[in-house]
Amino acid sequence: MNKIILTVIILLTTMGSIAQSLSENNPETINQNVEKEILTYRLFPTQNMWTFIKLNTRNGKMWQVQYSMDVNKRFESNLSLISLVDIDYEVDNRFTLYPTQNTWNFILLDQIDGRTWQVQWSIDYGKRGIMRIN
Repeated sequence: MNKIILTVIILLTTMGSIAQSLSENNPETINQNVEKEILTYRLFPTQNMWTFIKLNTRNGKMWQVQYSMDVNKRFESNLSLISLVDIDYEVDNRFTLYPTQNTWNFILLDQIDGRTWQVQWSIDYGKRGIMRIN
């Protein structure tokens, strides 16, 4: 009887360890852990596989980042260099971006006071911008 109980305990412990290991290696779990960390800068993918938006989560400044194997097609350019909060109110993870159904647009959210902006990125510099929603 003691052997059966001991075997069941070992089996349950092993199964729990395997399940935890699988959970820790799951990409969704990794992304959730990154979101819980204190981060000053984050990269947000766009629907264009070559383009990301880099966000300073403390003040809302943003850059468009494009990568490529071709040196002439790699760049980082300004989307918005205007701080959306006074320096005294800058806090890591204050701002975050949410994708929309429109390939070129995101919603920027101030997670402390709820203000929102429409963020439009583009290859064409003249079509980039940030517009306050509320």
